[in-house]
Amino acid sequence: MRNLNIFHSGRTGRPILRWSSQWLLTALALVCFADSAKALSSHKSIVQYIRDEWDAEQGFPGGPVYAIAQTPDGFLWIGSEKGLVRFDGFRFRLFAHSDSTSFPAGPILDLALDGDGNLWVRAQGPRLLRYHDGKFEDVLADLKLAETEVTAMCAGKNGDIVFSGLISGTMRYSRGRFVTLVSVAELPKLVISLAETADGKVWLGTKDAGLYYIRGGQVSAVTTGLPDRKINSLLARDNRELWIGTDNGVARWDGMEFSAAGVSHTLDHVQGLVMIKDRDSNVWVGAPSGLTRINARGVSSLEERDNSSTLPSIGPVTALFEDREGNLWVGTRRGIERLRDSVFTTYSASGELPAEINGPVYVDSQGHTWFAPARGGLYWVKESQVGHVRNAGLDKDVIYSISGNEGELWIGRRGGLTQLRYRDNSFATRNYTQADGLAQNAVFAVHQARDGTVWAGTLSAGLSRFKDGSFKTYTVANGLGSNSITSIVETSDGTMWFGTPNGLNALSNGQWRIYTSREGLPPGTVNCLSEDSSGTLWVGTTNGVAFIHAGAIQAPREVPEPLHEQIFGIEEDKTGSLWIATANHVLRVNRDATLRDAIGDTDVREFGLEDGLASTQGVKRHQSVTADSVGRIWFSMVRGLSFVDPTPMGLSSAPALIHVEAISADGRPINLGPRVSIAAPHQRITLGYSGLSLSVPARVRFKFRLDGFDQGWSEPTEAREAVYTNLDSGGYRFRVIASNSDGVWNSTESWLEFKIEPVFWQTWWFRLSTLLALAIVALAFVRLRFLKLTRQLNVRFEERLAERTRIAQELHDTLLQGFLSASMQLHVANDHLAADSQAKPLVGRVLDLMGQVIEEGRNAVRGLRSPKLSSPDLEQAFSKIRQEFPVQSQTGFRVIVEGTPRPLRPVIRDEVYFIGHEALSNAFRHAHASEIEVELEFAASYLRVLIRDDGSGIDTQVLNSGREGHWGLSGMKERKVLAGN
Repeated sequence: MRNLNIFHSGRTGRPILRWSSQWLLTALALVCFADSAKALSSHKSIVQYIRDEWDAEQGFPGGPVYAIAQTPDGFLWIGSEKGLVRFDGFRFRLFAHSDSTSFPAGPILDLALDGDGNLWVRAQGPRLLRYHDGKFEDVLADLKLAETEVTAMCAGKNGDIVFSGLISGTMRYSRGRFVTLVSVAELPKLVISLAETADGKVWLGTKDAGLYYIRGGQVSAVTTGLPDRKINSLLARDNRELWIGTDNGVARWDGMEFSAAGVSHTLDHVQGLVMIKDRDSNVWVGAPSGLTRINARGVSSLEERDNSSTLPSIGPVTALFEDREGNLWVGTRRGIERLRDSVFTTYSASGELPAEINGPVYVDSQGHTWFAPARGGLYWVKESQVGHVRNAGLDKDVIYSISGNEGELWIGRRGGLTQLRYRDNSFATRNYTQADGLAQNAVFAVHQARDGTVWAGTLSAGLSRFKDGSFKTYTVANGLGSNSITSIVETSDGTMWFGTPNGLNALSNGQWRIYTSREGLPPGTVNCLSEDSSGTLWVGTTNGVAFIHAGAIQAPREVPEPLHEQIFGIEEDKTGSLWIATANHVLRVNRDATLRDAIGDTDVREFGLEDGLASTQGVKRHQSVTADSVGRIWFSMVRGLSFVDPTPMGLSSAPALIHVEAISADGRPINLGPRVSIAAPHQRITLGYSGLSLSVPARVRFKFRLDGFDQGWSEPTEAREAVYTNLDSGGYRFRVIASNSDGVWNSTESWLEFKIEPVFWQTWWFRLSTLLALAIVALAFVRLRFLKLTRQLNVRFEERLAERTRIAQELHDTLLQGFLSASMQLHVANDHLAADSQAKPLVGRVLDLMGQVIEEGRNAVRGLRSPKLSSPDLEQAFSKIRQEFPVQSQTGFRVIVEGTPRPLRPVIRDEVYFIGHEALSNAFRHAHASEIEVELEFAASYLRVLIRDDGSGIDTQVLNSGREGHWGLSGMKERKVLAGN
C-alpha cells in the first residue's frame, strides 16, 4: 500500500459554479501558498502536535484507509475499504455506484493527482478512474484497454500517471494518451509499488521479487542490500534518491547503491507500509507499529501504544498525506487522523511536567526554562529535557517568584529568599530569612536589578533591598502604598516600580511616588508590570490593563472584554505585539492600536485549546509570562507550561478555498447548472457555501453579500448558509469570501449568479395589461361622470325652460290680455269723445303709452319663450338680426365663423342667441357705428362669440353698473351664468 506523497496544484475546478478564469486564480493561489504555508515543525516531537481522529463514531463511513489525496479545490479524498470518501473538514461523503455508472463498488486502493489537478482513482480490479469536471470516467474502458487488475499507480515527475497492470504491463498516461513503458512479459512478478525519480527511472516494487527500475525501455533489477524482497512502498526524493519500505526495514538508494546515511537504525526491521516527504524534507514512515518522522535532528515516533494522548493508540499506519496547509493526514484501520502543528508548544503533566498547575517562570541565557509548580518544587526544562533542583529544601517549598542573571537565580519562596548558583548540573544555594534582615520569610516577588541589587517584596511586611550583603526594608512608613508587594520591574531609566493591592509605587533617585485610581489607574491590585521597547510601562490589574507613558497613566476604554478582567502577565515580542494572560484568556494585542485606544477586530487575537494550549487560565504569580533570548514567549498556565514563537506566525498561511455548494427555494433544491433560474412563487432563498481550511475548520469565518439586494458585506459569521426572504424578481450575484483558521482573509471570492423568475403579476405583459385596464376604468368613470353631469344639466335646462314658458303663459294670459282689453275699451271711449274735447289728447297719450307697454310685454314673453328660429344655425340667426333695424341700413354688418360649426343644445343655443341679439341691438341703436362684426369661434372645448363695432363705445361706469331703468347688460350677464359660464 502506498499514497501520494506531495500536493500537486492544477487548473481544474468545479465547472458548474465557476468560470475558468476563477479557477485559474485559485490554482495560482494554491501554487503560491503551497510553498509559503508552514509544514509541521521539526523542532517538536510527534506527541507535541495536535492530534485529531475521525472514525465511525465521528461519522467517518469508510472503514480502513488505504490512500489520501487533495484536489486543487481543497477537498480531501480518502480511499477506503468501503469506497471513495470526500471530506471538507465537517462532512464526509461516500461515493457509491449510484453517483456514477462507471464508479465501482468495493475498496479504493490508491489515489493520485496528475499535472492538471485531475484525481486518479485505482479501485480493486480492472478499474482506473479519472475525476474530471465533476465526473468520474473509466479511463481503461474509454480507451478499450483489456485489463484484469491494476496493481500499482503513482504520479510521475512531470505530473503524468504511471500504473502497472497484469495484462497491459507498465504504462504512462501523458497528454491524453497511454504509452507502454514495458510489456507484461518483460515485467518481474506482481508489481505492488511504483515511483519515478528525478533521473527518469521508473522504479517497480514487487510482492516477492525485490526492486526493479525501467530506463530506456529496459528493466533492471536492484537486489543487493535490500532488507527484504517484498517492497511495500517507494519514496522518490531529491535528485536520484529513493527510499524503499520493505517488510523488514527501510532502505535508502543514493543513486548508485544502498546507503545507511540518513536512515535511522530505529527503522531496521520495521515494516514500511507507506512513506512521504513533507515540504521541509522530513520523511514520514507509516508502519504497523505506528508513525515515525526522520530528519536531521533525529527520529520522533508515535508508537502504536502511546499513552501521551487522550486518543486511542494510532495502530498500523496505512496511508500518509501532507495537505496544502502543512497538516499530516494519517490513514489507519479505524479511519483517519490529522496531525496539526500548533501556535503554542505545551509541556504538560501527561508528558514532561511533574504537575498540572504551575507558578512563576523564568528563562535564562542558556536556554533553561525554570518553573515552579504550584504545589512546590523547582524545575527546569530544555528541549524536552526536564531537571529537578532539590537543594536547600527547594523541592518541598512553595516558590512564588524567580529572577536572576548569568549563572545565578534569586528565588522568592515561602521560606525566605534563596540565591542559587548553577553550572552544568551542579548547584550552590544560600537562603536568606528574617534572621538575616529580610523583612519577612514569605517573599512573593523578587527582581534582580541591572546593578545587581536584589529587591524582595513580601506578602505582608513590606519591601527588602539586598545590596552589598545587607538588607534595607521599606514599608508604608517610607512611602509604600501597601506592605504587600505583588510585582516588581525596573524600567530603562533606572526607576524601580512596585505593584501593591493599593496601587503602584515608583522609586527614583530616592523619591517615592504613588499612583492610584485618582491618577487614572484601574482600581484593585497591580498583578504584573512590563516595560516595552518604546519605554511604555504596562500595568496589569485585577480590573484590566493600563499603561504609563511620559509620566501619565491611561487605561484604554475601547478594548475587548477579556482586557477588562484580571491581568496576570504581559510581555512584548520582537514584532511589537503584546502577549497577555488573563484569568481566562490568552491574547495577542496590537500595542500601537492599544496606545491609541483604537483597537479593531484584527488587532486582537485570542488563542485557545485548538492552538496547542492545555488551558487558557493564567496563574497569579510574579512573572507568569516572560520572553526568552530567542524571542519566544513563555506562559505558565493552570494546565501546563506553554511557549509561542511569534516569528513563524508572520508567515503566509494557505487561504480558505470557498465553494458555493447549494441553493434552494423554500426547501426545494435548485440544480446548479450554467444558468440558475428559480421559478415563482418563492418566499425563502437559501444559499449554502463552504470554506475549505482543514487545519481548524471551526475557525473559518465568512462574509457575503448579494448584489442587487445588500448594500455591503455582512459581518463575519461562522454560519455556512445565507437566507434571503421575499426577494424581488430579477438577476442576482451572491458573493462570499472566507478567512482561514489563522484569521487570514482570502483575496479571491466565490460567486454564484441566479435569476428569480417573476410571478405572473410581476411580468411586463401583466403590468401593461393592468395599466390598460386602469386606463379603461378611468376613462369609463370619466365617461359615466360626464353622462351623469349631462343628464343633470339637461334636467336643469328643462326645468328652466318649463319655468320660463309658465311665466310667459301667465304674462300673456293675464297681464297682456288685461292691457289689451283696457286698450280696446279706451279706444271705444276715445271714439265717443268729441273731436274738440279737451280729454281727447290725454286719452290719445294714454292709448299710445298702453300700446308701448303691450309691445314691451309681448317682447318679454317672446324672450321667455324659446325663439322659433328659422334655422338652428347661429350664423344664419345672427345674420337676420340686421333686418330688424332698417333705419340703420347704411351700417355695414357681417358674421364671421372660425372653426367647424357644431350643433348646440337648444337651451344653450337660445341663451347664446339672446346675449348676441341684445349686444347687436345696442350696437345698432346706440353705437352710431359704420361697421359691426359678429365672430363665432367653434373650438374643441368652447364656443366664443365676439361682437365688435367702430362706434362711440360705452361709458365705463355704465358698463360696470348699468343704466337706471335699463336691464340689457345685466340680462346678458344673467343669461351667461344661466348658460353655464
